[in-house]
Amino acid sequence: MEIRSLRQAAIVFIVGALSLGGSLPVNADQDHQNEIEQRQERQRQQQMQQRQQQEHQRQERAQQQQQERQHEALQRQQQERQRQEQVQQRQQQEHQRREWAQQQQQERRRQEQAQQQQQERQHEALQRQQQEQQERRRQEQAQRQQQEHQEREHQHQEQVQQRQQQERQRQEQAQQQQQERQREALQRQQQERQRQEQVQQQRQEHQRQKWTQHQQQEQQRDAARHYQQEQAQQRQQQRLSEQRQRELIKEQQERLSHYRRDLEQQQREAQRNIERLQRQNRRAQYRFQEEYRERLHQQYVRLQNERNYDYYNDPYFYTPPSYRYLREGRYYEINQYGADILRQAVNNGYEEGFRAGQADSEDGWQPSYRDSYAYQDATYGYGGYYIPPNEYRHYFRSGFRRGYEDGYNSRYQYGQYAGGKYTILGDVLAQILNLQPLS
Repeated sequence: MEIRSLRQAAIVFIVGALSLGGSLPVNADQDHQNEIEQRQERQRQQQMQQRQQQEHQRQERAQQQQQERQHEALQRQQQERQRQEQVQQRQQQEHQRREWAQQQQQERRRQEQAQQQQQERQHEALQRQQQEQQERRRQEQAQRQQQEHQEREHQHQEQVQQRQQQERQRQEQAQQQQQERQREALQRQQQERQRQEQVQQQRQEHQRQKWTQHQQQEQQRDAARHYQQEQAQQRQQQRLSEQRQRELIKEQQERLSHYRRDLEQQQREAQRNIERLQRQNRRAQYRFQEEYRERLHQQYVRLQNERNYDYYNDPYFYTPPSYRYLREGRYYEINQYGADILRQAVNNGYEEGFRAGQADSEDGWQPSYRDSYAYQDATYGYGGYYIPPNEYRHYFRSGFRRGYEDGYNSRYQYGQYAGGKYTILGDVLAQILNLQPLS
């Protein structure tokens, strides 16, 4: 394409030259033609050289490109190898990291297990220490309780001795006062006899008559009492019907079952009352309530151990009533064995009330027999037989109230101290029970 364009350019130049100098000679044309051809030849050679140079350059470029492609291929291979090596390194690192993580995890587990074992050992050691401390506390508490019990026992013995000594002193004083009153009475009687002998000689006959009438009345009353006693003995010798005996035995068994359950609750109430007295710092009343609770517990143990009671050989269950008594506007009938339990209830109440009143007086506490748990419970001495618990409580509290007043005021208005016990006076007991023999 380049040679053709050069030729066309030369032809155009020649034609232009001819048109400008159409009168040039033929030689000049030939020379010019030769020059043109030479010039064209030279141009062809130059073009050939250029093409060779271009081909050489193209070849060089191709070689360079080939070398570059080879170099790039080598680089890619190297990069691929490096990438593979990096992948392998990363895999190795990942594997090492996993192994290290597993080792770390195992190490943490071992440390956690070691810590857990250490904590368990510490916990066990702490538990042992706590158990040892608790054991020491229990031992110390037991020793303190034993010491307190010994101190209370010693104080109680001292108080008992003091009370006995005071009681002896009161008895001696009472005997002295009684002797003085007897001497004064003898003196007054002597004076009265002398005065009566001097002034009332004419009334002796009338007095003898009155005395005779009085003796006759006494004999009549004695005969009536003897008759009533014989009637009561006859009624006691009579036996109740078997049906009535079975009814009484069934009532007794039900009453005993209920009372056994009530005793457990009463002991818990007694413990709460003792704790209340400790908070109030009422030492004397606390000792009395502690002793009362202990006696109540012994009563509970005896009742729980009692089994297979022979009801049919107990005379209470076949003996008919021999007395009647009035309580809260209603008459009740009872035999001799039940009447003995009522008397026992009044006497037990009087003795416990006397001790409770003494304790409140020693503590300097305001008198209040109703606040005493012994009054609220009112079952000490009750064996569960013959009469209902409420009946026993009623007469126990009647004796307790009078005993509390005597004990708190250090007097014997309603009772006396004899044989190591506080007992209610006979006329007061008769007034409380008001037992009337059945005709």
